[in-house]
Amino acid sequence: MRPLPPLTAPPPDPPRARPWLWIPTLYFSQGLPYVAVMTLAVVMYKNLGLGNAEIALYTSWLYLPWVVKPLWSPLVDLVGRKRGWVVALQAAVAVSLAMVALTLPTSGFVQWTLAMFWLVAFASATHDIAADGFYMLALPDRARQAAFVGVRSLFYRLAMLFGQGVLVWMAGWLQQRHGSFVTAWMAVMATLAAWFAAMAAWHAWALPRPPADAPAPGGGAAHGGGIGHGAARVLREFVPVFATFFRRRDIARVLAFLLLYRFAEAQLVKLIVPFLLDPPAAGGLGLTTQDVGVAYGTFGVAALTAGGLLGGWWIARVGLRRALWPLLLAMNVPNVLYVALAAWMPAATASLGPSATLAAVAAALAIEQFGYGFGFTAYMVFMLQVAARPPDGAVAAEGHPHQTAHYAQCTGFMALGMMLPGMWAGWLQQVLGYTAFFAWCCVATLPAFAAAAWVRIDDAS
Repeated sequence: MRPLPPLTAPPPDPPRARPWLWIPTLYFSQGLPYVAVMTLAVVMYKNLGLGNAEIALYTSWLYLPWVVKPLWSPLVDLVGRKRGWVVALQAAVAVSLAMVALTLPTSGFVQWTLAMFWLVAFASATHDIAADGFYMLALPDRARQAAFVGVRSLFYRLAMLFGQGVLVWMAGWLQQRHGSFVTAWMAVMATLAAWFAAMAAWHAWALPRPPADAPAPGGGAAHGGGIGHGAARVLREFVPVFATFFRRRDIARVLAFLLLYRFAEAQLVKLIVPFLLDPPAAGGLGLTTQDVGVAYGTFGVAALTAGGLLGGWWIARVGLRRALWPLLLAMNVPNVLYVALAAWMPAATASLGPSATLAAVAAALAIEQFGYGFGFTAYMVFMLQVAARPPDGAVAAEGHPHQTAHYAQCTGFMALGMMLPGMWAGWLQQVLGYTAFFAWCCVATLPAFAAAAWVRIDDAS
């Protein structure tokens, strides 16, 4: 009988394969472009004098790449390696943000910067696909994937905190020092561009090279037929998968929930920053840009994160069916705080003073953002349930082959549900004024309650 080989510890990961070297920076970099497009752009355009109608309309269009992202997601599988996609897209974000900085002093800065922000959004949406796919390939062990899910989420949230808090505060501080918001935002965008240039270089070295990270069969010349044949394969294989999503018996209920759950929030979120920055004479709160970075970008994001963590924990304990209505109430009832702020705070700012005003506003924002984070977890869990449930409605213990594509379609409808209502929000606010607009946002929660009453929740999926 041959002796057993001695037990030895597995060899350590080579330096570039150690997840702590690249997962934190990868997911911090994944969050920053979204914050730049959806929050920093709003603050920047408000600082530079654009009206609320223009800001809401223009920045809502920037959701479009996330809406249509499922249509080109197969290309990331079929063309090149995901590692290469990640590095190239981070370099593209760096160049686009540098162009935002360079075009800000020009007379046509609105058109130029919007075009550059659109490129950032397109690169960011594609980077999401590549980064998440690379993560699964670089950590093929399911236990290891699960172990780093919290790390991914933490650094994505830290990117939100850094973008909405530190960078907005930095823009206000620079404006006070130099007397120009153009100079301030040029410096902020240049800082972001330098970060992404550094991250592209870092990840070109730090990302591992998993053997499984290769173009899918049929995706390129190496597999015969070139990229044209790969594109034909996309149409043959992806279009039927895409169509199966709509063959669910409850597809109307699913789409109503996806499009209407955030109907009020989609309008509200576009006017929060303008409301905080507008002077009391215009119905706003008259905060400085630095104050917005502290109240909304720091306390607000921290409360949002805490609400999300608590919401996920509660759904795990009681199930989505039982948790849905309390979560929905928590997400929508705090909207009345904006009505109260708009009705009473502009007149009270003079008597309260800057510090007390900031404290009151930060407390209200923290409550509303906590409720939003708490309630939004229901939406995320619902999307996971829809993606895991086969189109025929049967329950599959281990999902079904197309759940990744179906989840991507859910996220596309999520972005569409944010884009369309947000487009008219600025115009509506200018017509109604802030107090009546926020009152309308409270009424606009009713479609979400109707969709929640109509939808069917299956916690077994």
